[in-house]
Amino acid sequence: MSNTKRIRKRPMSEINVVPYIDVMLVLLIIFMITAPLMTQGVKVNLPQATAEPVDQSENEPLIVSIDVDGLYYLNVGDDPKKGVDHELLVQRVAAVLRHKPATPVLVRGDSAVNYGAVVTAMSLLQKAGAPSVGLVTDALDQ
Repeated sequence: MSNTKRIRKRPMSEINVVPYIDVMLVLLIIFMITAPLMTQGVKVNLPQATAEPVDQSENEPLIVSIDVDGLYYLNVGDDPKKGVDHELLVQRVAAVLRHKPATPVLVRGDSAVNYGAVVTAMSLLQKAGAPSVGLVTDALDQ
């Protein structure tokens, strides 16, 4: 018998993470490309004004858009690019405010829209129970 000791090799217990890093980088690139495309809304030329930005809250704002033709759009519902009538606007806004009372309500009116359409939208929002309504504008070019 020999007096040499047998050296046992221990199993390697390392995980190869390179494939996971590759997958994560691919997903990051996909999300960076698709995120700007996911912005939904109606094309509206906002009036320009000097105003302070609204404080961001954790609740996503409820936005009523009014296009050049005076049609109303709401950013919640089945199709945000489909116009809504007065009755449906009041129902949907009231439902959202009942569910989340702290939801900010904003109006995006095209700069060429009739002032009466904006006032009508604000009165409909008040009827739906909105405690306050903000008006969205673009920053003034200087």
